[in-house]
Amino acid sequence: MQKAQPGHLVTVIYDSRLENDEIFESSKETGPLEFTIGTGEVLPDFETNIIGMTKGETRTFTLPPEAGYGPHNPELVQTIAKNGLINQAMVKPGTIMGLDMQKDGQTHKIPATVVAVDDENITVDFNHPLAGQSLTFTVTLQSINDTQTD
Repeated sequence: MQKAQPGHLVTVIYDSRLENDEIFESSKETGPLEFTIGTGEVLPDFETNIIGMTKGETRTFTLPPEAGYGPHNPELVQTIAKNGLINQAMVKPGTIMGLDMQKDGQTHKIPATVVAVDDENITVDFNHPLAGQSLTFTVTLQSINDTQTD
């Protein structure tokens, strides 16, 4: 029976859970995930766990924060003045904002999650929303196609 290997185009269905067992993403919502193993389209350790699976096999594995979206970096939580923002009334905890940041002389729009608001300031978190989380995946391999040409 064929096993998934680097270079194979695979299709999987999956549920992704946080440490509290909450589903944060599911192929029931997004549709099956198709990717070529070894091309960096998905998290490297996610790929590693698919290698060796056979069609129809289901596997559950957990990625620590370092193998997922990284540890939560407290330096990426910053307080900014509220007075320079448009639509101040719309800003509340949980809102994701696109803020302009300068790097190497270029302006980049970076997503930030609002974590606190007071009369004068807004505290935002530039970490990925899943940073610091262990992520558990239950994956079923639906298909394997050898995309390599000999």
